[in-house]
Amino acid sequence: MDANTFREFGKAAVDFVADYYENIRDTDVLPSVSPGYLINLLPKEMPEKPEQWQEILQDVSKLIVPGLTHWQSPNFHAFYPTGSSYPSVVGEMLSAAFGVIGFNWLCSPACTELEVVVMDWLAKFFKLPAHFLHSTKGPGGGIIQGSASESVLIAVMVAREQAVRRVKAAQPELSEGEIRARLVGYSSDQSNSCIEKAGILGTLHIRLLPADESLVMGGTQLAKAVKEDLAKGLIPTVCIATLGATGTCSYDDIASLATVCEEHKIWLHVDAAYAGCALALDEYAHLREGLDRVDSLNYNLHKSLAVNFDCSPMWLRDSHKVVQSFTVERIYLQHNYEGQTDIPEFRHWQISLGRRFRALKVWLTFRTYGADGLREYVRHRIRLAERFENYVLADTRLEIVAKRSMGLVCFRVKGEDNLSTDLLQRITERKKIYMVPATFQGTSFIRFVVCGMEPKECDIDFAWHEIESQLSQLLSERKVTEDETVHNLPENKSEDNHVHHRKDDVVGITQKLSSDLQLSFGATEKSK
Repeated sequence: MDANTFREFGKAAVDFVADYYENIRDTDVLPSVSPGYLINLLPKEMPEKPEQWQEILQDVSKLIVPGLTHWQSPNFHAFYPTGSSYPSVVGEMLSAAFGVIGFNWLCSPACTELEVVVMDWLAKFFKLPAHFLHSTKGPGGGIIQGSASESVLIAVMVAREQAVRRVKAAQPELSEGEIRARLVGYSSDQSNSCIEKAGILGTLHIRLLPADESLVMGGTQLAKAVKEDLAKGLIPTVCIATLGATGTCSYDDIASLATVCEEHKIWLHVDAAYAGCALALDEYAHLREGLDRVDSLNYNLHKSLAVNFDCSPMWLRDSHKVVQSFTVERIYLQHNYEGQTDIPEFRHWQISLGRRFRALKVWLTFRTYGADGLREYVRHRIRLAERFENYVLADTRLEIVAKRSMGLVCFRVKGEDNLSTDLLQRITERKKIYMVPATFQGTSFIRFVVCGMEPKECDIDFAWHEIESQLSQLLSERKVTEDETVHNLPENKSEDNHVHHRKDDVVGITQKLSSDLQLSFGATEKSK
């Protein structure tokens, strides 16, 4: 492929992407394929001869798109959003074109230095403590990792190595193996699965402490667990707090956790993968409380701002501890400027050696939106979640499970759990919108998250109509089944009174349901 053919292919691909985004509402959010569909459609071996790009692009449309779950659709309300935008897509394209593998400064000075700049921009945007800025010339700073999972794993491993060094210095009679076997970490039972996985990969046991009734882990739970472990001869090492728990987007009490961690020299990391964007809003200033006392913090730009996956900024209060834990030198990695400036060698701050030029798409996106535009990006999604919450509150058949947080609403059908489970199954099978379930203290509920590239009020209305109509059908079918059960009961004298009361109960339920439906439909029509 020469440059002229590339221009044709590239322009056609950009048109393809633009058309995809513009028409994404017209497509079911979930695919209608079965496992193995693509494996059976494609040849078993690569083609021997080159194929034309026009044919290849057609196959993307015919073969690949039908097998996609459309994460950028405004009808996607599952998990958490994965942000994207036109400038971010362009930045990704340019990064791919440059092909930078930025493991040290000389490999591409722009790769390292642009990351230093945008990480400080973002820290100031979030009003993080000054010690997280590169520009303060201190030991702290920020780096773009691939995901929250990577950031958490790094925090666990750094905390582990620092604890081994500290204990070894205080108790030289202990071997490293003895020390490592006694290390223990802590997190909430509401935290993301990546935290448990980090413990497995980092060979450090993570205790999941029960959150309280408000879904929060605080200093009280941590202090109790630390006291228990100290009595067993264990070494408390790391605590992973959460700003925006996976199930309900609840926030741990960072300040009280910090008090316990400081007392026992425990590394405190904050996973703010989704809700970290709230730090940019003055109305969420309370979430910054205690962040000046944490050792590290991560946030996924690719979740709640307009940058596509993968892009997970991580800040460290003292990067020297990370470098000390991870540094491995080779002669081929050295260059003339190494150690002569304050510019970091990011290869010492991460798991892999090679680095993608992620800062480029961040830079393009930040400049295109501006700080005001990014704040509005977040607030718009919060307003849409409030709109959906009001729909739920107006329907007496439903209840809110946890206080709405950011763009997440957790709700359920009143009554037995199988009502919510059956409702979600019906909706999922129809593929018009996509949500996922969660549980807390044995109660099942449905999570509705505002996602998609450009969600609008009409998208929330569409989702509500889908939920409300399927709920009405579900309850109507249940009523018919109950009526048939009553009608088919044995007719004998001993059960006459029982049947009579059952019929009265069903009539009463039916009258109340009819009244509720009228109220619900009325509220929906007014909102439309």
